[in-house]
Amino acid sequence: MPNGTIETYTPKGSALAPVQAAPLAETSGQALAAHAKALVEARYIIAMKQPRDWDKVRQNFLKECERPTFAQVAIYRKPIGEGVEGPSIRFVETALQAMGNVFTDSPTIYDDDDKRIVRVTVMDLEHNVTYSKDVTIMKRVERKHLSEGQVALRSRTNSYGKTVYLVSATDDEILNTENALVSKTLRTQGLRLIPGWLVAEGEDAVRETNRDRAAKDPDAAKRKLFDAFGGIGVTVEQIKRYLGHDGATLTPKEHQELLGLHAAIRDGQTTWREVMDDREPAKTEPAQGQAQPAPAATKGTAGVRERLRQRRPAQAPASGTTPAAAPSAPQETKPQAPPPAEVDEHGYDTTGDPEPEPKK
Repeated sequence: MPNGTIETYTPKGSALAPVQAAPLAETSGQALAAHAKALVEARYIIAMKQPRDWDKVRQNFLKECERPTFAQVAIYRKPIGEGVEGPSIRFVETALQAMGNVFTDSPTIYDDDDKRIVRVTVMDLEHNVTYSKDVTIMKRVERKHLSEGQVALRSRTNSYGKTVYLVSATDDEILNTENALVSKTLRTQGLRLIPGWLVAEGEDAVRETNRDRAAKDPDAAKRKLFDAFGGIGVTVEQIKRYLGHDGATLTPKEHQELLGLHAAIRDGQTTWREVMDDREPAKTEPAQGQAQPAPAATKGTAGVRERLRQRRPAQAPASGTTPAAAPSAPQETKPQAPPPAEVDEHGYDTTGDPEPEPKK
């Protein structure tokens, strides 16, 4: 039977004529594939007709960087070591919009009861450059306590000896996790398409905008910042605890640091608990009578020698013996005078001669 046709035959002896072959209906998958292909081709055609003008892109993007509301969330900061800063998700999204001729997509390619896999794609239609990455969203979360009517899928004992339960995540939890992971991936893949010079100029313009705003009216800038933290669930008391003072005035460095933390928490890069966990060990000191923290391990060959020296057991003195005293400094001695010479009855020197044998 030829592909795409159905043949129907009548029983033997029947007077009815055989039905002509009919084409099979096109499947929905083939229709979706054709639709997607047509969309991609249309995007490429538009990109070829309207090429990107980098001077116009730069002007439009820097204009956005001068807006205080955008500059407030354009750079994130994570308290890792001395601090890690970088362009936020909003920064990358705005830059891609200014560039134009960029296609982003995040379809779900796999979904079951345990996980969902989303493919995040960023494509430059002018240069035919595409970056793609699969993101896995787990549909199971761990809880220390079970809510009423909640059923645990399984349980385990954590490092603190407490029992934690693995339960199914709610639809809101799955959606929030998916949005955060997809946004992070879009930021990472999008930065590969944005030229480095445009990123550097944008970051400088954002920092300049934040400094000017804080310099013109420091109190108003501080209130705006505290209100922004309140919108993500961080209270003024928590901010003052992080700063280590009452927050009456903020230095320019503290203002920039808090702006970066707000952007990182808002975009899901970190949480306030993680911020304080990284902050508290640096501020706390051992109380009187407590052991001082061990010094940082030395790296390289010197560190290996130090660890070997610490592992080598000390040689203790044998039982019943006292350790030898440390040698004292050598004392200066005077030369002794030679003994008087021995002479015989004739006046000859006999010093050192053997004793005469006794006469028999």
